[in-house]
Amino acid sequence: MLINIILLILGFVILIKGADFFVDGASSVAQNFKVSKMLIGLTIVAFGTSLPEFAVSVKSILLKSGDLVLGNVIGSNILNILLILGLSAMFHPLTVKNNTVKKELPIAMLITVLFAILLSDNIFNTKVFNEFTRSDGLILLLFFTVFIYYLISMLRNKVANSESKSPLSLQKAIAFTVLGIIAIMFGSSMVVNHSTQLARLLGVSERMIALTIVALGTSLPELVTSLTATKKGEYDIAIGNVVGSNIFNIGIVIGLPIALFGGVSNITFSYIDIVTMILSAILLFMFSFNDYKISKKEGLIFLLLFISYYGYVIFA
Repeated sequence: MLINIILLILGFVILIKGADFFVDGASSVAQNFKVSKMLIGLTIVAFGTSLPEFAVSVKSILLKSGDLVLGNVIGSNILNILLILGLSAMFHPLTVKNNTVKKELPIAMLITVLFAILLSDNIFNTKVFNEFTRSDGLILLLFFTVFIYYLISMLRNKVANSESKSPLSLQKAIAFTVLGIIAIMFGSSMVVNHSTQLARLLGVSERMIALTIVALGTSLPELVTSLTATKKGEYDIAIGNVVGSNIFNIGIVIGLPIALFGGVSNITFSYIDIVTMILSAILLFMFSFNDYKISKKEGLIFLLLFISYYGYVIFA
């Protein structure tokens, strides 16, 4: 147990340092290519930080562990908004651009609701069990193509020349980004593996491990990256990371493996998990739409909801 604790701490150190390199590199890549930092946040940063969830989902599907597959994504999406944006906003209010409120957040909210509907078979027919089929995965992939089309349209629009010059050359920016994401993946993997081993030694159930330790562990890249971006004043990267990760989690982390390897059945999640996931996405949109920022007060609301939800998960 002592070795697990030591390696867990080492994993956190590697993760934090990797995020520092990753944010600097990603920001400089955007400036070098003269594209918006939000686009970089929605793509390179979001996809990079979603890699742990994808790895966990593929492994869990191959092992026929449906609760771990779905709990990983549901828990991660809840954590991304309530914990990560909550903590980030408590550090500093997050400015949300008009385009994000009108396009990116509605896409994230719609795909979250679609995922919940596809998952909740029992609500529409009480005689069947909840399952997530290959056709459900294909539907999510089709919806994800709308997001890809939007990203392509963003790529065509160069940012104004008024943006400051990149402090790093393109080669250094790419090197920082690659080295940063490698360190983030390695560090988060250490944290997930050793924290899960500790939990199992203490007799924690698989559902709780999925919704708490695995979800938090696989969300560590998003957490540390967004907090680091907020600290550096890169609010577009902080928000784009979370919004893009949530969309990637549903469209790719769940949709792609399910479409390729088949569905999962005998799902035992609680509907409070689904409700919290949808509520989180709606609140993010409402707070952003209200005054185009997520204030410290709203960040506190996110954190209180996070504490309430996980209090229920742990003690219910």
